[in-house]
Amino acid sequence: MKFKKGDTVIYPQHGACKVEAIRKEDPLNTGKQQEYLVLRTVIGDMTLRVPMSKVDEVGVRPPVSPDELEDLVAVLAKADPRVPSNWSRRFKNHQEKLKSGDVYQVAEVVRNLAARNRDASLSAAERTMYERARVNLISEIAPALKVTTDEAEVYLDEALAKGVLKPVKAAKPAKAAAPKVEAPKVESDDDDLDDDLDEKPAAPVAKAAPAKKAAPAKKATAPKPVADEAEKAEAPAKKAPAKKAVAKKPAKD
Repeated sequence: MKFKKGDTVIYPQHGACKVEAIRKEDPLNTGKQQEYLVLRTVIGDMTLRVPMSKVDEVGVRPPVSPDELEDLVAVLAKADPRVPSNWSRRFKNHQEKLKSGDVYQVAEVVRNLAARNRDASLSAAERTMYERARVNLISEIAPALKVTTDEAEVYLDEALAKGVLKPVKAAKPAKAAAPKVEAPKVESDDDDLDDDLDEKPAAPVAKAAPAKKAAPAKKATAPKPVADEAEKAEAPAKKAPAKKAVAKKPAKD
């Protein structure tokens, strides 16, 4: 790849850079000069020197085109990315993605850490990585869209808002139920009750009616002895008295 002064290139882990010069130098005082690509970062104003013989090895490349930004947004807008739960594995995985210099892998780091930051606070190391990845991605979006870094940051946040940072819709408030009318509660106080009982006169006790004297019991009559059947048989039967004969008067001639 050929470079010229004023070109915008992407340097892994540093984002977009401007080519300031291509010249021979001996910065390490080895006694041998070699050709260097002198770069200045767009964000941070840092100067970088890359030997021309190692440009491809380092991963210096041109920024993405406007057409490739659609694929970039698709990566950023993924709603539920799978991220290792183990901190050391997750950090190492993201670090390798950033070193690759691939814009889509950098976008994955931004998306994953944004999702992680939404669910739980990031550690200090991951927060630094997240901010660094955002800067790199913003610096690459800006020249592709030919906009300022502030406008590129808005573009990035809007892409994230389609996925992991999508605002949750507020639930509709439930209709308020009609208030229930409750009967007034009568509060009882033991002390008040005792006072009331002391103040109120006792109700008069009704006198019981005198009990009626019981009627004297009738003397029981001894049962008449019943004669034996044999005695009855032996007793002579009483004869009915004979009727007196009435003298008939003689008939007259």
